[in-house]
Amino acid sequence: MKNLVATLHDYDPGMLPALAEVWGVDSTQLRDDEMIAGLQSVMLDPQMVETIWDKLEESTKAALQLLVSSAGQRMKIGQFERFYGQIRKMGRGQIQKEQPHLAAQSIAEALYYRGLIGEAYDKVGDNVICFVYVPTDVIEALPLHKTSYERLDDDETAAADELPGLALIDDVSDISPADTSIIDDLTTLLAYLQANSVTVHDGGFADDLVNAIMPHLLHDSEIRLGFMLGVAVGANLLAAHEDRAQPRRDPVRTFLSGTRSEQIELLSRAWLDCINYRDLWHVPGLFPDDSGWSYDAAAARHSVMSLLGELAPEHGWISINDLIEVIKDVEPDFQRPDGDYESWYIRNAAGEFLKGFESWDAVEGSLIEFYLIGPMHWLGLVDIGEDVARLTAYGRSFLGFSDWPQPVEAAHKIDLRNDGAFIVSRRVNRFERFQLARFAQWVGSGDPYVYRLDGDSIQRAAAQNINAGHIQAFIARHLDGKPMPIPIAKLLRSWQDDARTSLSFESLTVLRTNSEEALDKIFAMPVFRRYLGARLGPMACVIRERQWDDLREKLGEHGVEVDISKLKPAR
Repeated sequence: MKNLVATLHDYDPGMLPALAEVWGVDSTQLRDDEMIAGLQSVMLDPQMVETIWDKLEESTKAALQLLVSSAGQRMKIGQFERFYGQIRKMGRGQIQKEQPHLAAQSIAEALYYRGLIGEAYDKVGDNVICFVYVPTDVIEALPLHKTSYERLDDDETAAADELPGLALIDDVSDISPADTSIIDDLTTLLAYLQANSVTVHDGGFADDLVNAIMPHLLHDSEIRLGFMLGVAVGANLLAAHEDRAQPRRDPVRTFLSGTRSEQIELLSRAWLDCINYRDLWHVPGLFPDDSGWSYDAAAARHSVMSLLGELAPEHGWISINDLIEVIKDVEPDFQRPDGDYESWYIRNAAGEFLKGFESWDAVEGSLIEFYLIGPMHWLGLVDIGEDVARLTAYGRSFLGFSDWPQPVEAAHKIDLRNDGAFIVSRRVNRFERFQLARFAQWVGSGDPYVYRLDGDSIQRAAAQNINAGHIQAFIARHLDGKPMPIPIAKLLRSWQDDARTSLSFESLTVLRTNSEEALDKIFAMPVFRRYLGARLGPMACVIRERQWDDLREKLGEHGVEVDISKLKPAR
């Protein structure tokens, strides 16, 4: 960071006389630059520095010692002020009135108005962050050896730098083992989006899609459905064009053709790096409001996963609350690198704004819990119970404890029954079910899934450029030489060459005459023709909708006697 001269130049000029008073510099008639030169000389004198040091409270010395021993010999200002209080920034007049160099209201203020710490901005990643630091040349002059830290041996010092451990939990209840059903539900979702035009906005689906897709999912959770959308986009499986979600053909084929283990790994890595899925917006009970504040979901995730890799045991249950408390102690700013707890607009269910570090548990604590019981559990990375979590084999690999598991998968085929039902177990290759879902109707979801082929589903397939020949080839591949079930064979034959049958029912009003000549005469007269539709035979025709009263009146004016009947559809 900066040296003393640069730090003194950064201070408000009104601070210089106060610093001169603290350090015994006669500032009478001195210009600012002269005062800075005088302060530099005194503040780097080891004997004078030791005199000032001896006058500090033990808690103030400890704060300075901690700051010097921090990474980079600096600390984010938000974190420093949480530990040691805020610093009132004053001009010359207010300093003369409040005398903060003589009557500081916090440890941080006592150090600041003695010139022992400064503030500077530095870029960390994409963020510009304000840090508190001790001027580099002042560090060399400080008698840091005169603290209780000198009594720590090397082992104790090393232990103090280690993260605290998490105790294993033996008494566990309400266990919910992790599974990989998200792979099956994502297959279902991708198949639905392939066959239907679906609108998305604000990172979610419209209610009609949620209602339509939910009965076909193994877990009927809207939050989980929103996560699948976000992670599918992050994994490059979905593209959004004009608010329409559309599967990407080649990435989807590659993904669905892979093993379940490969699919879990891809989704887990995609979630870790995903920027479009903002976990904070999906935490139950939190309602963030986009108001221009910066939120890097991926950076927050990486921070917590890195801490979890250091804190969590490879095997065994840990308390989620204990984990949250440790992260609060060692890295509370994991999602706010600038330590800003004031400008984020987040409400709770009662509509109250959650601001200040006092809301950390409600916001950051809830987010950490959501990581575990939401995405990590859905991805098969952790088992969960009441306030506890445990890494699975996938979870241990995700955090770097071991290589990614590659269990062998036995090949399963789709079972086509004689009644025309397709029976699909979860062990069938997901790409095969994705293809089947494009031309067959869902009948039942779960293990197994049940589909049926009918005219409507074949028409839907035709809209996707799938004809009867394609369907027949797909089915034959799963029959292993067995004959095609008769109902399916007949249905495909009737639809071969894209044949279509279309029926409709209509309610019509009919004009019926007592002779063919009479109807010919009516059609020949322009005054009547505007009211008439198609002829239904030699003595009947359709009357245009809502025109029969006007036609009857015109016919009466011309002395034509007819019988008009309003026909209603049978019930």
